[in-house]
Amino acid sequence: MSNPILDLSVLRDQFPALRQTDGQGRPFIYFDGPGGTQVPQSVIDAMSDYLTRSNSNTHGAFVTSRRSDQAIADAHQAMADFLNAPSPDEIVFGPNMTSLTFNISRAIGRELHPGDEIVVTRLDHDANIAPWLALEEQGVVVRHADFNSLDCTLDMDDLARLITERTRLVAVGYASNAVGTINNVGRIAEMAHAVGAWIYVDAVHYAPHGPIDVQAIDCDFLVCSAYKFFGPHMGALYGRYELLDHLRAYKVRPAEDHPPDKFETGTKNHEGLAGTTAAINYLADLGAEFGAPFADLYPEFEGRRLHLKTAMAAVRAYERPLAERMIAGLMEMPGVTVYGITDPTRFEGRAPTVAFTLEGYTPRQVAQRLGSEGIFVWDGNYYALAVTERLGVEESGGMVRVGVAHYNTLGEVDRLLAVVEDLAWR
Repeated sequence: MSNPILDLSVLRDQFPALRQTDGQGRPFIYFDGPGGTQVPQSVIDAMSDYLTRSNSNTHGAFVTSRRSDQAIADAHQAMADFLNAPSPDEIVFGPNMTSLTFNISRAIGRELHPGDEIVVTRLDHDANIAPWLALEEQGVVVRHADFNSLDCTLDMDDLARLITERTRLVAVGYASNAVGTINNVGRIAEMAHAVGAWIYVDAVHYAPHGPIDVQAIDCDFLVCSAYKFFGPHMGALYGRYELLDHLRAYKVRPAEDHPPDKFETGTKNHEGLAGTTAAINYLADLGAEFGAPFADLYPEFEGRRLHLKTAMAAVRAYERPLAERMIAGLMEMPGVTVYGITDPTRFEGRAPTVAFTLEGYTPRQVAQRLGSEGIFVWDGNYYALAVTERLGVEESGGMVRVGVAHYNTLGEVDRLLAVVEDLAWR
């Protein structure tokens, strides 16, 4: 089964980690991408170059400080391009999505009153639940929208019932980091805005797998993490400028009072920002090389924004057959339960992240066996605690999670299936 979308012989060579081997000379297989992807050499070089040539704090009257200022500006513009944000001033960087969300939730909490309501979903990572639950201490009411356990899709009827005139914010994931379900965030934004509420989108898991357009989905806030799309450990938040400008930030007094600076108080991770720009440029280069078949989908874009859109469309088209083979293979094995959407005709509604359990083994035992074969996967709840509790697997160790990225191959999928099959038939 060939896949003509991406030339892996060219692409994989850019990732030094993919050349690592186990004790038998077999290349490591990285299916651990949902927890953090590998990085291309260009990202490593950019971070090293910053530390070598530009390492300084900002706003100084000397050359390395000016280079740091430029690196920061470049990262804001690159992330604005990646998300199709109108302005780089609508991008806020931080250490990770969780810290950014706690930060912005505190600022939003200053606008709320006892009895105001926030709607979250049980399909989300806890980083898009716990920061809103923390506001309960000031009298905010948090409502939990359910999901359908059979296919792990969000219960849109339940969500619609919970969104009322009392709702001030809806927090939802673009894609589930546990079971891969992609939510219709554009439709959910319409539902929130219809009652005057804001929508806060966690796009951490979706960002490596598809194009994001904050203007098209009409979200108020969106967060993602560069280390999930081939960059360093950095988080990024988009917010409408008028909202970021209005919200009162928690900051040191000398920090600027305008966005994004007022939410980035303190010294930033400059080398991480340089690496983030490099990761986005890597994807843009990917689009320039392989994205031409998808260019007609984005007639309104040009330059780097066009290349980023076509890159992510190509990535999505490449990854789908790998996920299809993995799910089909797992479902043929005795004792295996695959969670989420399994019907290939509905795969537009899922990311290539596969969660499963194997009867007779804990998820950790399966992960350990795969790890002994040089195949890296996750087990547990991956901080999607509400998901594993709702599915009834939290007490038994959660699930095994396998994440396909665009540097994975069908041969790697087959290696994983062979190991799981060996366990299944024992």
